[in-house]
Amino acid sequence: MWLLTDQQRRQFGLTQQHLQQVTQGDRSFYLDAQVVTPWRQLQAAAAEEGFDLQLVSSYRGFDRQLAIWQAKAFGKRILLDDAGVELNFSALTQAQRLQAIMRWSAVPGLSRHHWGTDIDVFDANCMALDQVQLVPGEVDAGGVFSPLHEWLDERVKQSESFGFYRPYHCDDGGVAPERWHLSCLPISCQYMVKPDRDSLLALWLGGDMAFSQRLADDFDAIFARYVDLSVQGQPGWVAELLIEWF
Repeated sequence: MWLLTDQQRRQFGLTQQHLQQVTQGDRSFYLDAQVVTPWRQLQAAAAEEGFDLQLVSSYRGFDRQLAIWQAKAFGKRILLDDAGVELNFSALTQAQRLQAIMRWSAVPGLSRHHWGTDIDVFDANCMALDQVQLVPGEVDAGGVFSPLHEWLDERVKQSESFGFYRPYHCDDGGVAPERWHLSCLPISCQYMVKPDRDSLLALWLGGDMAFSQRLADDFDAIFARYVDLSVQGQPGWVAELLIEWF
């Protein structure tokens, strides 16, 4: 195994030592221990407005992300277009399949869900967890979760979101906008650095991951397009904190 630092193991989703379990009904989720309090504060603020803010997903380790990646690469899970509509897998070229995967699913080792700082959320007053699909139609104007996200938009804009913001707030041609995805910026900042390429390649190539060689060959371009997100259009407090870090 390629020798990794503790920071790299956290960044790549290879450790849970920094995480704390959060119980939600009969399910358990894991968050960075420093994120639990701001998450509870955001939940409480939402409850005061009549929303039941709950988790769809939180920490997701490298192996879990790899399983999702492989399933999509080999047609065992559906691929979506920009509007969240299912694509015809057999009609896509290899390049189109790779692009469709990265549009909605992070490359293993490059997922923000590896850190325990990023979450996908919904309003449990409107729908049961097992019915949530995390598609644009649920969160866009007129969608079942639109009221929740309009409220969240205002909280983030006014810096009243306890450190949470929307990393995928706009369409830069990489990852599709994900209104359901929140990140606790004061904690996630530490992981938002370009990872060591050789360390990631050791994970990719050692595990027979689909498209690994193509990802290795185009590493810089893929990181710039799908990982290194623009601060344009972000609220001032978000931009200031990102600039302070980077």
